[in-house]
Amino acid sequence: MPLASLALATPLDAIDSIRPDAARLAGLGLSSVEDLLHHYPLRHEREEAESTIADAQALVEAQDGANLAVRGTIAAVRTRRGRMTRVEATLEDETGSVLLTFFNMPWLSRRLHPGQEGLAEGKGRRHGELLQMVNPRFTPLDAEAPREARSSRIRPIYPAREDLPSARIERAVEAVLEPALALVEETLPEAYRRRRELLGLAESLRAMHRPEDLAQPARARRRLAFEELLVMQLAVAMRRHQLRSLARAPRLPLTPEIDARIRARLPFSLTPGQEGAIREISADLAGDLPMNRLLQGDVGSGKTAVALHAMLLAAAAGRQALMIAPTEILAEQHERVLRAILAASEVEVCSIVGGLPAAVRRSRLERLASGEVALVVGTHALLGESISFHDLGLVVIDEQHRFGVSQRAALRRHRGRDGTSPHVLVMTATPIPRTLSLTLLGDLDVTTIADRPPGRVPPATRVVPPARRDEVDAYLRRRLEQGEQAYVVVPAIEEGDAGLAAVSSRLASLRDGAFRGLRVEGLHGRMPAAERDLVMDRFRRREIDVLVATVVIEVGVDVPNATLMVIEHAERFGLAQLHQLRGRVARSTRRGLCVAIAEAVTPDSLARMEAFASTDDGFRIAELDLGIRGPGELFGARQSGLAPLRVADLVRDLDLLALARADAREWIERSPRLDAPGEEGLRRMVLGRYGAVLGLVEVG
Repeated sequence: MPLASLALATPLDAIDSIRPDAARLAGLGLSSVEDLLHHYPLRHEREEAESTIADAQALVEAQDGANLAVRGTIAAVRTRRGRMTRVEATLEDETGSVLLTFFNMPWLSRRLHPGQEGLAEGKGRRHGELLQMVNPRFTPLDAEAPREARSSRIRPIYPAREDLPSARIERAVEAVLEPALALVEETLPEAYRRRRELLGLAESLRAMHRPEDLAQPARARRRLAFEELLVMQLAVAMRRHQLRSLARAPRLPLTPEIDARIRARLPFSLTPGQEGAIREISADLAGDLPMNRLLQGDVGSGKTAVALHAMLLAAAAGRQALMIAPTEILAEQHERVLRAILAASEVEVCSIVGGLPAAVRRSRLERLASGEVALVVGTHALLGESISFHDLGLVVIDEQHRFGVSQRAALRRHRGRDGTSPHVLVMTATPIPRTLSLTLLGDLDVTTIADRPPGRVPPATRVVPPARRDEVDAYLRRRLEQGEQAYVVVPAIEEGDAGLAAVSSRLASLRDGAFRGLRVEGLHGRMPAAERDLVMDRFRRREIDVLVATVVIEVGVDVPNATLMVIEHAERFGLAQLHQLRGRVARSTRRGLCVAIAEAVTPDSLARMEAFASTDDGFRIAELDLGIRGPGELFGARQSGLAPLRVADLVRDLDLLALARADAREWIERSPRLDAPGEEGLRRMVLGRYGAVLGLVEVG
């Protein structure tokens, strides 16, 4: 295909020079010219001009550790074995020789051989009278090919694969770079770029792929990262604006009389943090703009009580409230709490979870549609059903990190009788680092409960190796015999019987061994709901001493007498999840104990275990988890519903993120539809990336 007729959408297999590698490029997710243009280098390296070995020797005499690139012929290869295997090759040209030393690369003894032409690149050092290069990059060369001396340049190093090295990706990019850059449409207005000191888009792409010096890629990266963050923030700001300008919510005023009636039913007094949260939420509910608020607080901070206050306020105003929980166990627990609080009242409560008999489910859905039921608790699966509400005024979502942006947007489709949209309150016991809340939760206002209910004592945490499991079991037995209860958590397996075997095998070993004579039962997510509920109820009533469970007990399960926890294979759990699990033994005034049995061998798992043992502060845990796993792992596209970032790094680019957020809010206030002159390309990008997932209204 002639390059003159190239388009950004041109398939790579239609370009003659790229066709042989098109299938491998597709394996990297690159199928069009535009894909290739946005396949950015991981880093850039200075590629030194070739020199003779004599010139290289002189350069190292003047500067030990200088970067070298020398071409020659291998004269000899030797392997020296010892504590560290060493392969040595002597490379010669007509001016001298250099010793190439490779540590811990024994396979090179089979790839290097006398008479082989090659190019060695790396740092040169003096080794006695010899010139030496340690672990250089060695590229075999065709001895018959024309010998053209290489000039110094900045080389891009691309994300690659074994059968498609960076150099071949670079050749593919070079084949289309100039004609493709001519087709690139600038997305940011020139005046804005000047104000923010940003390169043009085409200039940035050229600097990434073909930089003239090492400073250029840094400037290009700043432009590309800023644009990614700005587009995301514009989308979030546009959604926020549309929600506030196009939608109305029911007014749910909190009068002193209603507040007194609600508090009279709560079986505990509220903390200052809970009082502050109720004030902020009540102010939102009193208005006709749809509340979109995140309530975050550490494990045991009392978020559920605040949410129940809001649900009872909705019921007092004659509206329905829905609470969505992440698991059926937690949904059933919330229902029990609501029923207890509303005992002897006329407010109807029900739950809709899996495992209900068809007739019971149908009856509950009918009562919900008719308005007989004011408060309903369910799981995320409930949203997949064709459910009808009589007059929905409030939705509470427990565990925000399991509930993405697009799912929140879907809730807005439910309407009250007067056409209003429901208020939305989302909760999380996994505090969200500020960097992520700025990005992923930009459409949410945030309320934080910083304190804990009085008397709550954080559990002690220990991390021990598997070899000490028997010692742990013996210690637990002593405390169990004094009347305490324990969880033994095993890793969750997504599918198949392997996960159940993990529960049953540990159950059998404890019953027959360390906990013989004690009451030990199992719990996992694939048990029938009625059976699971029965086991949990017996555990609450102290009829079970030890519960061997998967992570179904991770969130919200409240058993104050359960003060002991052992987490098996703790290295397989994320840091935030470990903290959630530990929260199950922080529900009383008695000091709990959480023992993580871990065989941490990777740097990440070691970092997680150290962080877990070092703090019980959920906000600190969240920041550490972000640093260890990165934002992509914590809130990937699947969970958040947002497109992944190619260039921007939410930890490294916090200053750019804050700037993009401020600019986006100001921009949308000025141009809510992004339809001013010069904004066409930016608008297309915003709607293309985020329109569907955020439910943005297309205009024009």
